Amino acid sequence: MAWVYVFVAGVFEIVWITGIKYADGFTRLWPSVGTVVAMAVSMVCLSLAVRVIPIGTAYAVWTGIGAAGAAIMGMMLFNEPRDVARLLFIVLIVSGVVGLKLSTPA
Repeated sequence: MAWVYVFVAGVFEIVWITGIKYADGFTRLWPSVGTVVAMAVSMVCLSLAVRVIPIGTAYAVWTGIGAAGAAIMGMMLFNEPRDVARLLFIVLIVSGVVGLKLSTPA
């Protein structure tokens, strides 16, 4: 169950980092509310996960999911660059996340 919490925390990290863009410096009410709620859900899930998973591993996987997801969302929603190097480095982040998951008993 701890890994499910890390995954959910990572997904909500993607939601809140994307929400920050829509919140426009927290000047737009509903995007700002959604962003803060997503931040809270992400933190609660991460805190539940670290009861079982080592903090360094959980944090690295959480940030990896968030970083890769934010980069992908930027490409999809905000027309950010889609060059080969950028995609390669996203693949490297994802492989690092998978490697940490596979090498951590929990």
